[in-house]
Amino acid sequence: MLIITRRPGEKILLGDDVIVEVIEVSGSSVRIGIDAPRSIPVYREEIWRSVKEENAAAARTAAEALPTDLPVSS
Repeated sequence: MLIITRRPGEKILLGDDVIVEVIEVSGSSVRIGIDAPRSIPVYREEIWRSVKEENAAAARTAAEALPTDLPVSS
């Protein structure tokens, strides 16, 4: 992991298309702005985890709903 110190107004560039800017630092909270193309999804980690867990649960439910006595063709 790369650790960088930045002050409000300073930016970090990720490749050619993504800019992360420190907007404000207040106590233990940091506000950042992210400028990225619409084709690149940007999620907060807790939202990303929640979506992944819901997708996994839905896939399990769908798999459990499949009939198990389907004939096998040869």
